[in-house]
Amino acid sequence: MFHEPRFWTALAFVLFFVIFGRKIWAVVTSKLDDRADEVRKNLDEATRLRREAEQMLEDSRRDHKQAQEEAQALIAKSNAEAQQLRAQAESDAAEIVARHEKMARERIEAAEKIALRDIRREAAALALAATKDVLGKKLAEDPDLANRLINDGLKALPQAFGDKAA
Repeated sequence: MFHEPRFWTALAFVLFFVIFGRKIWAVVTSKLDDRADEVRKNLDEATRLRREAEQMLEDSRRDHKQAQEEAQALIAKSNAEAQQLRAQAESDAAEIVARHEKMARERIEAAEKIALRDIRREAAALALAATKDVLGKKLAEDPDLANRLINDGLKALPQAFGDKAA
C-alpha cells in the first residue's frame, strides 16, 4: 500500500485539500459569490430595462393613439373648412354672376337709351328736313304766305323773349 502510487496520489490529494482547502474554498466561494452578484446585478438591470422598455412601449402606444386621434380631428376640421370654402366659393360665384348680369342689364338699358336718343334725333332731323322741304315748296308757291309768316314771327319775337326773361 505504501509502495503504490495510487496511495501516494490519494494521500497527496487529501493533504493538499486539507492544507489548502480552506484557502481554495474561500477563493472559489468568493469568485462564485462575485459571479452570483454580477449575475444578480445583470438580472436586476435586465428587469429594470424591461420595465423601462414596457413603459416606453406603453408611452409609444399612447402617443400613437393620441396622434391618430389628432389626425382624425385634423382631417375632420379640414373637411369642414373645405366644405365652408366650397360654400363660400359657390356664394361668391353666384354673387359675381349676379353682379355681371346686373352690369350687362345696365349696359343694355344704357345702349337702348342711346339708341332711342339717336333714333329721336334722326326722326327730328328727318321731320325738320321734311318740314323744310314742305315749307320751301309752299313758300315758293305762295310769296304772300312767306311775308305774313315773317311779319308774324317778328311781332311775336319780343313776346317770346319776354316770356323767357321772366
